[in-house]
Amino acid sequence: MGEQKVTLAVKDDLIMQRFVRNLLKDVQAFEYMLENDWFESDIVRIGAEQEMCLVDAKTFKPAPINMAVLETMKEHEWLTSELAKFNLETNLTPREFTGNCLSLMEQENREYLAIIRKALKKWKAEVVLTGILPTLRKIDLELSNLTDKPRYHALMEAINSQLIGSAYELRLMGIDELLVKHDSPLLEACNTSFQVHLQVSPRNFVCMYNIAQTLAAPVMAIAANSPIVFGKRLWHESRIALFQQALDIRTTHDHMRERSPRVSFGSNWLDESILEIYKEDIARFRVLLSADVEEDSLKLIEQGLTPKLRALQVHNSTVYRWNRPCYGISPNGQPHLRIENRVLPAGPTTLDEIANAAFWLGAMIGMETECKDIRKNLSWEDVRDNFAKAAQFGIDTKFNWFKDKKISAPDLVLHELLPLARKGLEIRNVDSGDISKYLDIIEERAKNHMTGARWQLRTYTKLLKECGRDEALTVMTASIIKNQNNEMPVHTWEMPELGDLDDYRPGKLRVEEFMETDLFTVQKDDLIELVAELMDWRRIRYMPVENSKGQLSGLITSRLLLRHFARKSRMNGQEVPIMVKDIMIKDPITVGPKATIVEALRIMREKRIGCLPVVQNEELIGIITEMDFLRISSRLIERLEKLD
Repeated sequence: MGEQKVTLAVKDDLIMQRFVRNLLKDVQAFEYMLENDWFESDIVRIGAEQEMCLVDAKTFKPAPINMAVLETMKEHEWLTSELAKFNLETNLTPREFTGNCLSLMEQENREYLAIIRKALKKWKAEVVLTGILPTLRKIDLELSNLTDKPRYHALMEAINSQLIGSAYELRLMGIDELLVKHDSPLLEACNTSFQVHLQVSPRNFVCMYNIAQTLAAPVMAIAANSPIVFGKRLWHESRIALFQQALDIRTTHDHMRERSPRVSFGSNWLDESILEIYKEDIARFRVLLSADVEEDSLKLIEQGLTPKLRALQVHNSTVYRWNRPCYGISPNGQPHLRIENRVLPAGPTTLDEIANAAFWLGAMIGMETECKDIRKNLSWEDVRDNFAKAAQFGIDTKFNWFKDKKISAPDLVLHELLPLARKGLEIRNVDSGDISKYLDIIEERAKNHMTGARWQLRTYTKLLKECGRDEALTVMTASIIKNQNNEMPVHTWEMPELGDLDDYRPGKLRVEEFMETDLFTVQKDDLIELVAELMDWRRIRYMPVENSKGQLSGLITSRLLLRHFARKSRMNGQEVPIMVKDIMIKDPITVGPKATIVEALRIMREKRIGCLPVVQNEELIGIITEMDFLRISSRLIERLEKLD
């Protein structure tokens, strides 16, 4: 998340003006350093940041304990917080891009994770590496789960202050559809990634950045690992849309004015300099956060000293490009430039992550030797279209490629990009054993047509046919953790069975986690004959009655229908039309979405009723019936039998 000592700039004009002046000075200083060849260019380094989710070891739901963990592990400078209380991040050591750098990165990552896992035993918690945690619920993204640090509070408040509409909206469609509102940008915390950095010389930055943009789509397709959000099967890499929509302050209008989202792939090729990106971001996006900048970057330049450019870095940290330009200062005091690849999701294993990194890093170097100007081979429109398709379809994508060729993701990876990646790693004198170890994993994924996203989609779909949504997500998450701990690459994973998790405990589930949301309803002026037919066609015993605004008006039960037809009367030889309002229960007992299933079961038992409509702010949002409890109890009985 970058600089932690920040303040909310939008609240104070003087603070804003002072910060903007420093921001403009930083741009001028940056420009001077570029023009006068201040930047390090005789070495290439790589680095990475590992984001992760913390979950309860029994329920596999998010565990909001990051600050307690950090306090216990405060001697480890490589460990830091993230936006939500159930997230942590490690910063891996930057190392020269040569020799056994990749295996050293993997070893370091595994060692750090082992230390964290050992510490988490105190809280009976586990680490999960995945782009989006399958068991994550919308309730986990309330502001009470925001990590309690000034930067995060300031960022949330700043983004909220720019919101044009009334809420943040998620709109995604895959196998399922997600249409939901949220009251804060904490939705961003759904996403966890493995961010890889490549140091680039200023003279090659334009070429390499455009290559990074070109490679983003195929690399994402073969690495996708984020297909499930709130129990919905969506895009193979749902992080892409979810991150943009989570921070999207825009709303619909009756005009065509364009406004750019703070999360974006970019608007065009880079032409001349890295400064084009910084200048565009300053022009398009208002300053959200400021920092107490003591240095005067232009005066430091005059003294021959390298400035930290803190103002520029703070602003850069609030604009989220999938390939982000980064400025840093090397141990020798020289400034350097990096490209940060934010496309790669966390997981499925550390081995898979380093394979993804090796593929991207090698392809970057290999493609740079093949074509100095990627713009001559592909249009910007094709590259942007590829990115959108890869996020949605992952390994099933068909890309637009060189010479207007249409090519599938596996074929592009196997026949064109893997040879380039091998060549690039060889150019960097990476150990041949490392090249084979990591790129062979990418090759097997492509040959087996299997990524983390496809494994999750297949697994979840299979489990949904055998049990409820929450149990399916829990079993799948438990299987992910098991495979991660065994360091098995994802193309070798088998689909789990329900019996693999004997200790599933639904008692603390909330109503919203297991209620039925695909509802069939009627209105009070509908004919009873219609209701009877609908209930027969859909094989349901309870039919909620709602008004045109989705508010609950009543309830029809199969018992009411039986009573009605048993007492059916005729007048003057003609049947009297009976409406829903004539026989419905007018004030049905309801329950809220945040009640536990134990509370719901108690209400149904004490009131001797077979269903509970779920209502929030007078709106009907779901229903639970005795059949839902029967499914849960039958699964528990089956487990008890196995234990005997």
